[in-house]
Amino acid sequence: MATAEQGAGRDTTDEAPGTTASHPAAEPAAGAHHGGGPVEEPGGAGSGPPAPPRRGLLADASLSAVLAGLITVVVSCSGPLLVVLAAAAAGRLTDAQTASWVWAACVGSGVTCAVLSWWTRMPVITAFSTPGAAVLVGSLGDYTYPEAVGAFLVSGVLMALTGLTGVFGQIMRRVPPGIVAAMLAGVLFSFGVDLFAALDGAPLPVLAALATYLAVKQRSPRYAVAWALVAAVLATAVAPGLHAPSVAVGLTLPVFTAPEFTVSAVVGLAVPLAVVTMASQNAPGLGVLAACGYRPNDRLLITATGLASTALAPLGGHAVNLAAITAAISTGEESHRDPDRRYVAGLACGVFYLLAGVGGAALVGLFAVLPPHLIAVIAGVALLATFSSSLAQAVADERGRDAAVVTFLTTASGVTLGGIGSACWGLVLGLVTHLALNARRDRNARDGRDDQSDRGDRDIRGDRDDRDDRDTRDDQSDRDDRDTRGDQRDRDDRDIRGDRDDRDDLNTRGDRDRTRQGREKTV
Repeated sequence: MATAEQGAGRDTTDEAPGTTASHPAAEPAAGAHHGGGPVEEPGGAGSGPPAPPRRGLLADASLSAVLAGLITVVVSCSGPLLVVLAAAAAGRLTDAQTASWVWAACVGSGVTCAVLSWWTRMPVITAFSTPGAAVLVGSLGDYTYPEAVGAFLVSGVLMALTGLTGVFGQIMRRVPPGIVAAMLAGVLFSFGVDLFAALDGAPLPVLAALATYLAVKQRSPRYAVAWALVAAVLATAVAPGLHAPSVAVGLTLPVFTAPEFTVSAVVGLAVPLAVVTMASQNAPGLGVLAACGYRPNDRLLITATGLASTALAPLGGHAVNLAAITAAISTGEESHRDPDRRYVAGLACGVFYLLAGVGGAALVGLFAVLPPHLIAVIAGVALLATFSSSLAQAVADERGRDAAVVTFLTTASGVTLGGIGSACWGLVLGLVTHLALNARRDRNARDGRDDQSDRGDRDIRGDRDDRDDRDTRDDQSDRDDRDTRGDQRDRDDRDIRGDRDDRDDLNTRGDRDRTRQGREKTV
């Protein structure tokens, strides 16, 4: 999958190819996408040229990003919405309360999508908590609706406080990148399987979508998913036995419910809802953004969605959180090849969510009659590129390949333990595998470094001893040379004095002999 281009806010062309992603567990590379609002370049001498000015929305807008936002909402409001309706039925809610719940879920997701994407300039995709709704299916009937609303409010406060501390983001940044990519691939695996499983009941839409996707991807990859969507819809429309649905159209108005706070509802609903939402939605949601090369500000995103959940709880909203599966549609390369312009998909997603919320009653009827295979084809084709790139990134590092495989298989299994989904358990088991397999390697590496250090110390000591020996021999040689030269000078001096003495003796004897001969002649 494509990652952030070098330099936040960089003005790249539509044809600029994406690059390979890195993960926040490691120190982010220079130029990775920032999060949490505008970032100003430092000024002053020597700071380099100023950052290019941020472009406007119209300059960044593209059809592929808008369609990615539309597909994201279509997928989010199909299967997940049915879970919400099942939870509403379990809680014996009235039609007005059910429509208000759908309104709150869609409007909360729409506002947070649009505002956070615009502020951070990255495709922040939010959604209503599907795992949380699944938890409510089995427990909402044990409480009154006002007690459930009070539990929704407490759950939102808990998530906002968790995001405000930043602890959750610190934990996520320590997860190896291969494990995060494997978790994403496991989350998307079922969508790829469902795409080809639809061949059994509706081969024409599947084959039409695949053929169109492959044909268009060779020439214009940005619009491959859009044309595949058109082909799937047309193929479904001409299929025999399809009848146009009758859907009542009208505006949906929210219904306010005063919350009631009870210990049993807080323990039985609020705490499980907060834990499941953080583990099964926000953790994979941060992982999806990181796997696509962005650096999400976890405090901002989780606190904002927690506050939105708190504000919408009296209107029936159970939880707003970061999206995981549907986020991959808008954060990947199919949205736009330039990562700096994919935030438009988040804005479009927010707008479509708001429209869906306003027509909540009509939306419930529409998605209840849509052919299931159409949703499977749309989601499967839209996530093909993201699945392939995340799977490749998961097994790229041979050292962490086993942990990535465990993460992928656990996540793809769809297992749910203690009300927590497979994405969270995939991260947990992947980390355990990573630590178990690499602990011995780390010890061996440390031992190897110690051995190397010992050899280095011995070599240093040996070199020092050799230098000392050479210095000693040199000193001894110098002393010997000095002694030899001194002895030679002494011998030379003695020889010179001896020669002088001999000459003096000869001269003295010669003088005596001449004196004696002179006296003899005189006599």
